[in-house]
Amino acid sequence: MELKITDLSKTYSNGVQALKNLSLTIPTGMFGLLGPNGAGKSTLMRTIATLQEADSGSITLDGLDVLNEKHEVRKILGYLPQEFGVYPKVSAESLLDHFAVLKGVANKKERKELLEALLQQTNLWAVRKKNLGTFSGGMKQRFGIAQALLGNPKLIIVDEPTAGLDPAERNRFHNLLSEIGENIIVILSTHIVEDVTDLCARMAIINKGEVLVQGEPLKLMQSLSGKIWKKMIEKSELQNYKTMHNVISSRMYAGKSIVHMLSDTQPNSFEAVEASLEDVYFSSINTRETTTV
Repeated sequence: MELKITDLSKTYSNGVQALKNLSLTIPTGMFGLLGPNGAGKSTLMRTIATLQEADSGSITLDGLDVLNEKHEVRKILGYLPQEFGVYPKVSAESLLDHFAVLKGVANKKERKELLEALLQQTNLWAVRKKNLGTFSGGMKQRFGIAQALLGNPKLIIVDEPTAGLDPAERNRFHNLLSEIGENIIVILSTHIVEDVTDLCARMAIINKGEVLVQGEPLKLMQSLSGKIWKKMIEKSELQNYKTMHNVISSRMYAGKSIVHMLSDTQPNSFEAVEASLEDVYFSSINTRETTTV
């Protein structure tokens, strides 16, 4: 099973072109969609989720025309949007039961068994009677995954799911997504590089509505082997280094700046560093070279 996106374009009424002839093929498993804020990730996710129209292009999922067979697609789709609202004074069990009814699970006994399985899977069974308003951010996200799993979906979309989670909740959520993504398509849309590094066998980097890089994270990192160099400099020197070298990223450390640069040969006074997915990300965003590995 695969999701095939071909020449998808979308321009909003204010003139912003969110997607520019974007094409991707997404196989079964965890797929990371990485990009900065405003890259077009949420527009793409909402379009796949049948929540908005595209101007042109096509999307197919297991033989279904996503853009024209929305009702059929929704039967096999689970979606956790970036902003997932809950009714604060309703229990997790009650709201999930309501969602199950909306999803078409009419049989009460079947629904009860399904709810127990999902609440156990998302580690929320012990708090099923508690109101959602008392849940932490991570618990709400796990509840969001529980509702997304209703109806045995073939495709699940999660949009910025770990933003704002503490490290423990982030790890729990990663483990849950990893388990879910073994047999279906799970698209993880995020600007957090570590989420893709930890979870995804394949990925794409998009910016300004275009695919810049796609492939396997490990191979993409290997493609930069021997080309990433770093140096610690004074903060006041940063702009000068950016002018003189192909600096792809910088970060503060102990009051100084650590810069990473991309070069086929070792620059003077720089030391070699093993390429990370963050280096792939910043180099693709800065150079805008489309690559497939």
